[in-house]
Amino acid sequence: MHPRAFPSLRRRTWLALAAATLASPWALAQDKPLRLVVAGPAGGNADLVARIVAEPLARELDRPVIVDPKPGAAGAIAVGELLQAPPDGNTLLVGVNSLVSEIPHIVKLRWQMDQALRPVAELARGGLVLVAHPSVPASTVPQLVAYAKEHPGKLSYASYSPGTMSHVLGAILNRAAGIELLHVGYKGSTPALADVMGNHVPLMFDGLPTSLPLVRSGKLKALAVSAPQRVAQLPDVPTFREAGYPQLEAVAWMGLWTAPQVPAATQARLRAATLKALAERGLRARMLETKLEAGLPRGVDAMARELRTDYERVGAVLKSVGFRPE
Repeated sequence: MHPRAFPSLRRRTWLALAAATLASPWALAQDKPLRLVVAGPAGGNADLVARIVAEPLARELDRPVIVDPKPGAAGAIAVGELLQAPPDGNTLLVGVNSLVSEIPHIVKLRWQMDQALRPVAELARGGLVLVAHPSVPASTVPQLVAYAKEHPGKLSYASYSPGTMSHVLGAILNRAAGIELLHVGYKGSTPALADVMGNHVPLMFDGLPTSLPLVRSGKLKALAVSAPQRVAQLPDVPTFREAGYPQLEAVAWMGLWTAPQVPAATQARLRAATLKALAERGLRARMLETKLEAGLPRGVDAMARELRTDYERVGAVLKSVGFRPE
């Protein structure tokens, strides 16, 4: 039977559809810019990644995207901004995976991070690199281990913060190789690298964005990277797995996060738009300029499982070395 036979029914149907559309979280989200709260300072790695992603994401969503850095308290300030915002998908967080896997072991937080944050997509990734002062008599990890065994207690390594993966990887290497590298914790890569270049601390596990320029200039030398594969920026530097220490395989990745209360359909659309943006060749080239690689299109559940595994791994290692938050 033709719908025109029941005009009032047709009118009620269209009104109901219109009301459902207006009530949907995504329809409301279209009325305002998407806000990317950054867990880090302006000009930092997270901020750079957010700005690289913002433009193509705005095109995919057909709406403005605002980048809003909120540094401080090991990312807790930015997380608080996300969790205080209405769960409508208009506010997202850009921050490193350590917010869930490492920071809870270091700083007392109001939230259980693996339940407070839900990954949407991996934006960028990069492993850590073991760098050494040029005077260190080793150019490979096996040579370093041999030297450390011959000179127990002589070598130390810096981390950009106690309790982070920069600290944990050294502890894992000690246990795996049967050596005793002394840990020296710093507050940031900059002061730590300054002391490594001054040969006050001969070794450091650091991120590529800060250490790569020093390696390329010859001020430091790279022994191995923690990524699963060799990185494009250091093609001649082996992975720890290639060096015989697969236990040190680890990846730091920058993620786009939301609150779990955001409707699943909204999360799905945000994820689809982000993956399309990350697939653009220009974006991937710009990401390499930051010394990072574009993120992998991994599933949300896979990321959540990995975060839980990394959290437990970091916790076990820190407990084994008697780590206590400062």
